[in-house]
Amino acid sequence: MAPMLQSSQQWVEKYRPRQVKDVAHQDEVVRVLTNTLETTNCPHMLFYGPPGIGKTTTALAIAHQLFGPELYKSRVLELNASDDRGINVVRTKIKDFAAVAVGSAQRQGGYPCPPYKIIILDEADSMTEDAQNALRRTMETYSKITRFFFICNYISRIIEPLASRCAKFRFKPITEEIMSSRILHICKEEGLNLDAEALSTLSYISQGDLRRAITYLQGATRLFGSSISSKDLISVSGVIPQDVVEALFTACRSGDFDLANKEVSKIIAEGYPVSLLLSQIFDVVVEAEDISDEQKARICKRLAEADKCLVDGADEYLQLLNVASHVMLALCNMPEELNYES
Repeated sequence: MAPMLQSSQQWVEKYRPRQVKDVAHQDEVVRVLTNTLETTNCPHMLFYGPPGIGKTTTALAIAHQLFGPELYKSRVLELNASDDRGINVVRTKIKDFAAVAVGSAQRQGGYPCPPYKIIILDEADSMTEDAQNALRRTMETYSKITRFFFICNYISRIIEPLASRCAKFRFKPITEEIMSSRILHICKEEGLNLDAEALSTLSYISQGDLRRAITYLQGATRLFGSSISSKDLISVSGVIPQDVVEALFTACRSGDFDLANKEVSKIIAEGYPVSLLLSQIFDVVVEAEDISDEQKARICKRLAEADKCLVDGADEYLQLLNVASHVMLALCNMPEELNYES
């Protein structure tokens, strides 16, 4: 029974760093936080940056290294975006936990065990503004016995009064070199065969998100076995095949509206997500050497407008056809005189 449990374990958890010093590619953050662990002088903290680069891992590692396995459950409260974190939760659950004092500092089992508790608010940028405002007073009142760790992707969504009360740590996207090194380590541990092309593809489709890369790798392993190709990774990731993107772009280059409309219809019929397609078109446009800067600017502006419309619930077919039409105009250097805006 034990081997079955082992095989079903998520690799993102299995290979999650357990100590702050093991977090990859965040040297400045690790250096400062290592000093924090030595002195146990821990301020309120705000970790921000793209997803999948170690923010939550770092927060959990600090908490575990401060309190150890015995005191962790009683000293640390974790709340994620999956929990209800409106103003009522701030006034009850968070406040009640923060208000209870703990014993004086006393090392246990080699862990510092400082005289305060930690509340980890993951994906804090999804909290309502009212809830964030309600936290201000709680943070001030119980600052001696409770520390707050805020984790978010977008620091702009954290109200200034909260951000100003925290030490801010910016987490950088994982470089391709660091990601490849980590993925190859996992492949060695799991007995996988990943060639250079597949490794490069995995780095591209995960966009600097190490957690996503590991998830794709495990998914491909379960479906295709220990030898994984670039094609296998693309199929499990949901990324739109590059030939589909190129076909649409080629149709736009031709200046033939009917051909472009045919490609758009084919993409919609296949069920590919248009928002993801816009992102991949953006990559093609930016990297193209035979397109002028002005043309790139016109196309990217239209991509941004279409993406916003999709977020607001617009029809995917019409938005993609709109983008294709404006790409044609831009590539043929035709003015947008018929672009009437309300």
